[in-house]
Amino acid sequence: MTAEAAETGRLKSEADEPGWEVDPDDEWGVAVIATVGRQLKLRREAVGMRAADFGVAVGYGEDLVYKIEGGKRIPRQEYLAAADRVLEAGGLIAATWEDVKRVRYPKKVRELAQLEGRAVEIGVYECNSVHGLLQTPEHARALFEAAQPPYSPDDVERMVAARMARQSVFERDPAPSVHYVLEEAVLRRRVGGTMVWRQQLERLSEVGLLRNVTLQVMPTDTDAHPGVDGKIELLKFPDGTAVGRSDGAFSGRPTTDPKQLRILELRYGTIRAQALPPRESLAFIERVLGET
Repeated sequence: MTAEAAETGRLKSEADEPGWEVDPDDEWGVAVIATVGRQLKLRREAVGMRAADFGVAVGYGEDLVYKIEGGKRIPRQEYLAAADRVLEAGGLIAATWEDVKRVRYPKKVRELAQLEGRAVEIGVYECNSVHGLLQTPEHARALFEAAQPPYSPDDVERMVAARMARQSVFERDPAPSVHYVLEEAVLRRRVGGTMVWRQQLERLSEVGLLRNVTLQVMPTDTDAHPGVDGKIELLKFPDGTAVGRSDGAFSGRPTTDPKQLRILELRYGTIRAQALPPRESLAFIERVLGET
């Protein structure tokens, strides 16, 4: 039994692990989780262990064991490690986490994270919310919970975890060059309440001090600029290629066309030139923090 289950004396159920369902529209994800589940079932049966007994040994309820083995639930790393130990698999089951973690998050998020993970330069202008790579978990959760129609609690937790996983881009070596321009209104919107809002501003201050990050603020009292039509994103890759997107251009769809990318770069460059310089921007954030 896992240490947590032994301490509480209760086996884990689906309610304890929201957001670990398999997306039926993600063919690759479905295939990977089904394969891992089948391997778990075969190894459990090979040692003559009933699902209920196995569940007790790893700290999970029988129903959850069946769902994981049936490819309906994504196993957590802790589950795989416990299963490896109980079934004496010599590390073979625990090693499947390398495959599972690649499909842990929704397909669209994985594709975005893959692009961000390859990029050597990331440029973002945001006018409505703090960019996902800059959000705290609490801030992200508040945004997801405000959606209409509402997401289920499981979906919210899964999306929050996926968004936080994308932030590993800051840990890359060598790190990418990252540039952000945020509208002042984004900083003043108290998403999640005062405490969550303050934590988010503190997070921005911390990230803004990273050597590979440039953070700028666009004051509300500035003149009109090319970002009034919406968000702009630019990602550049080691081979010289790039991809960009803007709410106000090319129907909001991602583009790799050199001519369209030059238009986005011109707009983004103009926005950066009109925004406060990085040092003044960090001081601005500190002033907003001090107003509470």
